[in-house]
Amino acid sequence: MTGGEISALEQALIRRAQRGDLRAYEDLVRSHQDLAFRAAFLVTRDAAEAEDACQEAFVKAHTALGGFRDGAAFRPWLLKIVTNEAKNRRRSAGRRQQLAIRAHAPQAATDPEEAAVTEEARATILAAFEQLSTRDRDVVGLRYLLDLSLEETAATLGIPTGTVKSRLSRALDRLEEHLGQKTGRPR
Repeated sequence: MTGGEISALEQALIRRAQRGDLRAYEDLVRSHQDLAFRAAFLVTRDAAEAEDACQEAFVKAHTALGGFRDGAAFRPWLLKIVTNEAKNRRRSAGRRQQLAIRAHAPQAATDPEEAAVTEEARATILAAFEQLSTRDRDVVGLRYLLDLSLEETAATLGIPTGTVKSRLSRALDRLEEHLGQKTGRPR
């Protein structure tokens, strides 16, 4: 399913939730809570803040559900609420912590040397990712760490798809520059 499509089951759950069926809304929350947490974590870089942001965002989404446009994609709509709440929490908290993305644990390697190299590469990439601006981290994180489509990334950030493409291109260039600095290799 792409960013513009919505399943019949999800549409039915949304309609039931809009009519006040809390169990339907709980099902919607359950199906999106892991992705919502990962999105909030990308913004806050703090597990407790991400959890709190998700909880508050789910409450806000429930309150706003009556205005949800029939047939619209639910996931980008919800993620926009989640990321806005996470940004508000990050601003008010004023904290910057080390990025430790739960979602993309390194692949298990059978060879210990291979595992060490994989972990070292992951740490290098995460350190370079952390050096990106918030705007760059948002677009790269949503698109590649959360595996959102271009359309879903655009909807989540509230920008046109073409803007996502241009921001991604520039952000990936900057990430590559940071990686070259970390590894000592020219770009």
